[in-house]
Amino acid sequence: MEFNVRRLAADAGTFLSRAVQFTEEKFGQAERTELDAHLETLLGRAESTKQWTERIMKQTEVVLQPNPNVRMEEFLYEMLDKKVPTRANNHELLGECMIDSGHEFGPGTAYGSALIKCGETEKLLGSAEKEFIQSSAINFLTPFRNFIEGDFKTIAKERKLLQNKRLDLDSAKNRLKKARVADARSAAETELRIAQSEFDRQAEITKLLLEGISSTHAHHLRCLNDFVDAQATYYAQCYQYMVNLQKQMGSFPSTFSSNNNQPAGSSSASISVPTVPVATSLPIPPPSEASPTLNELRSTSGTREARVLYDYDAASSSELSLLADEVITVSSVPGMDSDWLMGQRGNHKGKVPITYLELLN
Repeated sequence: MEFNVRRLAADAGTFLSRAVQFTEEKFGQAERTELDAHLETLLGRAESTKQWTERIMKQTEVVLQPNPNVRMEEFLYEMLDKKVPTRANNHELLGECMIDSGHEFGPGTAYGSALIKCGETEKLLGSAEKEFIQSSAINFLTPFRNFIEGDFKTIAKERKLLQNKRLDLDSAKNRLKKARVADARSAAETELRIAQSEFDRQAEITKLLLEGISSTHAHHLRCLNDFVDAQATYYAQCYQYMVNLQKQMGSFPSTFSSNNNQPAGSSSASISVPTVPVATSLPIPPPSEASPTLNELRSTSGTREARVLYDYDAASSSELSLLADEVITVSSVPGMDSDWLMGQRGNHKGKVPITYLELLN
């Protein structure tokens, strides 16, 4: 009990001595020992690394989850050490909505079929987004967070200890200056030597930790490469999904009903979706122009067999309804619009859109 009391008294005396020294320094009434330039540089570099790491983490979290309410909810689950509930993201919700509406309108109709195809692609985009977010959280955000909550906390602790040792050293220097009698000067000199030794030892410990920031930068660089790879994979997946959807949507005409008041040959051309410029290693969407085989068929009066790609509901008596995967006979009629051919199934004839057909050899 007596030992604890003496220890508490010593700690209180040390704290008071540091407080007096710190206050006098602030008012310019006491000199302070300056850290060497190299150590000051290392301290500044560590502080800068900490601040920018926190900012990069924050902005990355905004990119991965733009909704601040969801971010706060995920943070609370993390604080409570509970698993975040699985929820559909916006792409998946849109996909489900499109698929449900497509089935409502009828998967056998052109519009219903198109909605279902778009919905399936949106769900694929949502799945790719989840994989990207998970990969980025594990390989990028977690190492950054570990630095802030681990390594830098250790640095901050040793830095604070160095500050206390520096205050003890300067306080010992001031007591030596104020000592007048020989015994007091001898005690002050001994105290100064001890304080100087402890300060030097703590400065070396802190310097060794701070020099490890270079290794931290190298590790964060590897994490940044992982993040870039994850982004490249994610966007390549999304691009491939959209190229495939673009190809499927290009098979649908731009209108699914004809206006009887329109003059012959004025039907609208199919919608042309602009392609996205990417590296040559990625697939390039097919052009919307007719194939050489179709051009050859238009220039002759012969007939060919064709497989139907999608269901088509005739919009007028001059057109022929189609069922997916059936085989019909087609031919080109002089003066007919370039987007149409004359189709025949048994005794039934009518115009059919060429984008719904695949000519057979």
